[in-house]
Amino acid sequence: METLELAHITVRGIVQGVGFRPFVYGLAIQRGLKGWVYNTSEDVKIEVEGEAQTIEQFCHELEAKAPPLARIEELSVAHDPPAGYTAFEIRHSVAEEGKYQLISPDIATCKDCLNELLDPSDRRYRYPFTNCTNCGPRFTIIEDMPYDRTKTTMRDFTMCPECQEEYDNPLDRRFHAQPNACPVCGPQVQLLDSQGNSVTVSNSYLDALASAAQLLKEGNILAIKGVGDSF
Repeated sequence: METLELAHITVRGIVQGVGFRPFVYGLAIQRGLKGWVYNTSEDVKIEVEGEAQTIEQFCHELEAKAPPLARIEELSVAHDPPAGYTAFEIRHSVAEEGKYQLISPDIATCKDCLNELLDPSDRRYRYPFTNCTNCGPRFTIIEDMPYDRTKTTMRDFTMCPECQEEYDNPLDRRFHAQPNACPVCGPQVQLLDSQGNSVTVSNSYLDALASAAQLLKEGNILAIKGVGDSF
């Protein structure tokens, strides 16, 4: 009969906005461990229940196989009596007043997203705000920690069914990707004059970019605002 143990793990560093919770989820499922993971305002907390050797290997892999954008500065483990978990889940984040967390910088478009961006058959073809857990905006859109969509400038953009399906799928690289969006549900590029009026032929982001390029060629000056709160 196997003897179950429970480990309470705390991870600090750049571990939010880098696909760390989905990584922990996948690793736990792969190892057959039960428990949970969630973000707080200062760290990521994990509880895993299983055989001692499996838990030890899990803790090793947390650092050895962490997502490429993650930077673990501290990992501590405490042992508690088994709690009888029956599954592993990503729980809701917990905000803590007076706590702080390192924030990931914005990351340039990854190879997978770039392939989608340039593929005429892809639903994100030439969509400038394409991103996944491995790339995209982080610092510019975060308003508070822990890092969840509701605490970013993306909170006003409700994901369409296709984006939501990606976000909810543990096997998708957009699993819990907070800035996830597409041309149907995400931010759009607009070209405005100094009075805030549209100067494009239509609302198409392709038209807006083409118009902006033409204006620059003609010697005009443009200001660019991203998906964050400030210029």
